[in-house]
Amino acid sequence: MSSGRKEKFLALAALDYSGKSVGELKKLCRQVLEDGMHGLCFSPYVEGQKPGDQISEEQIRQRMEIIKPYTKWVRSFSCTDGNEIIPRIAKEYGIKTMVGAWLGDDSEINEREIAGLIKLANEGYVDIAAVGNEVMYRGDLTEDELLDFIYLVKDAIPNTTVGYVDAYYEFGERPRITEACDVVLANCYPFWEGCDLDYSLLYMKDMYQKALRAGNGKKVIITETGWPSKGTNLEGAFPSYENALKYFMNTQKWSKEEDIDIFYFSSFDESWKVGDEGDVGAYWGLWDKNEEIKF
Repeated sequence: MSSGRKEKFLALAALDYSGKSVGELKKLCRQVLEDGMHGLCFSPYVEGQKPGDQISEEQIRQRMEIIKPYTKWVRSFSCTDGNEIIPRIAKEYGIKTMVGAWLGDDSEINEREIAGLIKLANEGYVDIAAVGNEVMYRGDLTEDELLDFIYLVKDAIPNTTVGYVDAYYEFGERPRITEACDVVLANCYPFWEGCDLDYSLLYMKDMYQKALRAGNGKKVIITETGWPSKGTNLEGAFPSYENALKYFMNTQKWSKEEDIDIFYFSSFDESWKVGDEGDVGAYWGLWDKNEEIKF
């Protein structure tokens, strides 16, 4: 490696925050946000709501208004219970959409989700269709069942890019699924693998490279990455306000420098996530549960 390349590689490891006060970090982070980002995962559930509850157009619109100045794309996770309104409103605001059908172990819900995704795509509201999210990781369906859904959607919306979202390593382990996708949609979370913040950006780059290798020439989009601002540590990964700010800035810097498409997780804190993820679950947002920006 030439010294020039080596310097660039080290510079990309992370921005230098040594000696910066929390106030200075906040100011830097605000500037990064103002400069805009590729994509944001949309959090529709207000306090007291959870997946399965009906969400209103009004609450979606209110949150879309808040995030629209800062992102080119928005990612939604379901096509039922009001979530189907998210891409319609995004399009109104000129925001591109990655629209997900939420697949689980309930065949009736799965069919409604797939039908909803196809309908939205045929109406022109979907730029990328995501058929399922971490279904293999959770073990909700077999590979063949998931593949049937992916091919069903591809046949129904041949002019729309179709993929499947899962943890980055699943694509290397499941070549048939990777083959079925037009694009590799990889979730990359150094936090959930207990990585120290100082090494988290290099770690995420390694995750991205693994997904690239699995994709064999296909485009890889990081569909989720983030860092919680509060909660219990996981091995060497410590949630904290400062760490969340630093991780967000590192991610956005890399996204711009290397032209990597990243959907940051997440837009708003959602309390219901505590059930699945422990206390950190409620603190992944750039905005808090009351829709106040954290920095």
